[in-house]
Amino acid sequence: MHWILGLGLAALLFIVLKRWGALDPTQKKAATWKLALAVAGVLLLLMVLTGRVHVLVAAVAALVPLLRRLPSLLQFMPHIRRLFGKEDTGPEQGRENRSSTASSGQMSEREACEVLNVKPGCSRDEIVAAHRRLMQKLHPDRGGNDYLAAKVNEAKTVLLGKRGSRG
Repeated sequence: MHWILGLGLAALLFIVLKRWGALDPTQKKAATWKLALAVAGVLLLLMVLTGRVHVLVAAVAALVPLLRRLPSLLQFMPHIRRLFGKEDTGPEQGRENRSSTASSGQMSEREACEVLNVKPGCSRDEIVAAHRRLMQKLHPDRGGNDYLAAKVNEAKTVLLGKRGSRG
């Protein structure tokens, strides 16, 4: 009985791989999703037939607390990307990254204008209004994150500091 099942699976694998080679990339993507859903369906059916659904229910119950914490965990994604991004840089890129982060200790006026979405020659009132508008969206107390709120505050400080030294 087992060798019949093995031969059937080998034949099925041969047919699937033969058809897979004839597909273009967009069809491969659709076929991958269909295959993943089919495998998940077969596994679910086997679990139901063998009385092992309790394992699946326990796995879902274990994931519920993690899914509830997911939004708070996503705020660390920029830090994780930055952490892994620096490991992949070569020696020349590493020097450029260090120099750009060193120069970004103080945001330039151009960067500050981009952050606040204002024009370089804007008035103090426009800066304050743009800062207020963005902080209403990005403040950590309203569901935003600390990093973006700090960048908006830094941009306001840079632009108002430049205005104060001019006038």
